[in-house]
Amino acid sequence: MADTSKPLLIKRYASRRLYNTETSDYVTLEDISGFIRDGREVQIVDLKSGDDLTRQYLLQIIAEHESRGESVLPVAVLNDLVRSYMSGNVSVVPQFLQASFDMLRDGQSKVVENMTSMNPIAKMPGMDAMKAQQEAFLKAMTAGWGGGPMAGATSAKQDAKPEPEPDQGEDLDAIKKQLAELQNKLSKLK
Repeated sequence: MADTSKPLLIKRYASRRLYNTETSDYVTLEDISGFIRDGREVQIVDLKSGDDLTRQYLLQIIAEHESRGESVLPVAVLNDLVRSYMSGNVSVVPQFLQASFDMLRDGQSKVVENMTSMNPIAKMPGMDAMKAQQEAFLKAMTAGWGGGPMAGATSAKQDAKPEPEPDQGEDLDAIKKQLAELQNKLSKLK
């Protein structure tokens, strides 16, 4: 069984092929992207020199997704990143980006925690379905970033929906309508 707490070691051979040391097989950039989406950290090293190539390959994965129209980074942000590389001064951009992503993951964890805590609203009928929708939405918005609690969350379509009680009336109908709208928006994001 692989130790998922350590980064997955990928070795790059002279032929530029990438070798997964855990499964003893060759992998593609798309495979590596999948490992990362599943919450796994990776480390890519050159077999001959021992150089760490992780950053180079992660940037290549991002560039490929952006070129396929899967844009996450607005042009203004990309311009700012280029400026931060081109200025001779020490940039605060890396620290800012790291803090921003840390806050996003932390906020994501708190949303899930609030939805599952001993909150009386969490016991309302239909809240399980709403929680599943919220988890699916957050997972879609963060594109499965590792480290967050959503890394292994199932989609709302796979979760069983509780049966409505007959005396809930209009409130339940409004919740169902909102859930259907959210589900429709999520399917359009995919």
